[in-house]
Amino acid sequence: MFESAELGHKIDKKTFHEEVDKLREDLLEAQFELRKRGEFQVFVLISGMDGAGKGETLNDLYSWMDARYLSACAFAAPTGEEAAHPFMWRFWRELPPKGRIGIFSGSWYSTPIHRRIIGEIDNAFLDQRIYQINRFEEMLANEGALILKFWLYLTKEGQKKRFRTLEKDPRTAWRVTKEDWNGLKTYDKLQKVASHMLRMTNTSAAPWIVVESTDDRYRSLTVGKLILDALQKRLTDRKKREYPSAPPVSPRTDSLDVLNTLDLDKSLEREDYELRLAGAQGRLYELVRLPEFKKHSLILAFEGSDAAGKGGSIRRLAAALDARQYQIMPISAPTQEELAQPYLWRFWRHVPKKGRIAIFDRSWYGRVLVERVEGFCAEDDWLRAYTEINDFEYELMADGAIILKFWLQISADEQLKRFREREETTFKRYKITDEDWRNREKWDAYHQAVCDMVDRTSTGQIPWTLVEANDKKFARVKVLETVCARLEDVLRKH
Repeated sequence: MFESAELGHKIDKKTFHEEVDKLREDLLEAQFELRKRGEFQVFVLISGMDGAGKGETLNDLYSWMDARYLSACAFAAPTGEEAAHPFMWRFWRELPPKGRIGIFSGSWYSTPIHRRIIGEIDNAFLDQRIYQINRFEEMLANEGALILKFWLYLTKEGQKKRFRTLEKDPRTAWRVTKEDWNGLKTYDKLQKVASHMLRMTNTSAAPWIVVESTDDRYRSLTVGKLILDALQKRLTDRKKREYPSAPPVSPRTDSLDVLNTLDLDKSLEREDYELRLAGAQGRLYELVRLPEFKKHSLILAFEGSDAAGKGGSIRRLAAALDARQYQIMPISAPTQEELAQPYLWRFWRHVPKKGRIAIFDRSWYGRVLVERVEGFCAEDDWLRAYTEINDFEYELMADGAIILKFWLQISADEQLKRFREREETTFKRYKITDEDWRNREKWDAYHQAVCDMVDRTSTGQIPWTLVEANDKKFARVKVLETVCARLEDVLRKH
């Protein structure tokens, strides 16, 4: 992949300055148009060899464009806080919003390449990370992002020459360290690992651009021109990517489905409820204090029919926990800040670190439920969301998260009864809104959406737990006992 970057490209000083003047003008104009429209964000990844000019390229881009609307991120080895979260967590937190350009010097590629070179991971693990990165970039592209990935390339001799040149100049000598010279010893390993990484992640959604970096002027001008060309093309191309409509998950030739077959008459007597509730709360209290739990996080997602009792179940769970150990996230309509990002962004922000608990009252499944039914997103958006959600949960699980997903189901008659009770009870009136009544009119559409959701996202490792919730006591105990059983199953393996 590097043959064209070994040809000796060079630009003289006069030509460089002549072209840069026009380039700066065009880049500023394109950046202004991008910001005005606010339709998509741009990711510029600057990767490559040590000494290839990654920092200088970033500085040039900053001087050529309006720095107020650029976001620059330089990623080194993960900090302790970052290492306590899933691999992609720190990158999700730094995504630029729509209308802005994010420049990443060091990115989700840097750590896997480095770890493979020093032997911390094998090829199989590297390929797993490559798969994860490809799915992440595909998701960004499907959300409309423009992804530009540059690999700044130097030959081994070119790298050695660059280090010597920098060392001779007192103004730049500090930039060459002992680690840089030691890195020359692993040049061949880097070449091999980088070639594999670039080949496997050179996708149609996010192709790599290899830039020869022997000549500084050629490198910076090439990167700037390519960014401008891609940005202008995207700004003039308003076509939306088309996706085929998917067939139903399963044939609807009768009335049987995962919700209709639930026995909603299940209930508990008060005395039995109180005994089992106290027992489950005691078990949960002890389980989350085990030393083994510090190697995991616990993520609980609650979905359900309106008035199904999600809040009551969450309160019984929280009663068994130390308030310093958990956080409850009530999810409502996205804010303007959240709408400027991929829809999973706001959930990545709240992913807990190891030893902590996150409880989501409503969750990332809103895209395939309310957004689908109410038409807040296009069909292709919610169709691809099933796969993106499965990827998201798998990444969390692979990092040690214990994930449980609950759907609380009640009958239409029980829902009507609870709605009327809320209207008639002073301290419950805040719980009932016009939106709840509107949603009730779409009962059948939500029913179908839930069945599709369960069929497509109830995986073997992270299944849905369907909770019969006509009786609140039964539902609360089932939720608590399910959480305890899952924790015991995982923690027993240590």
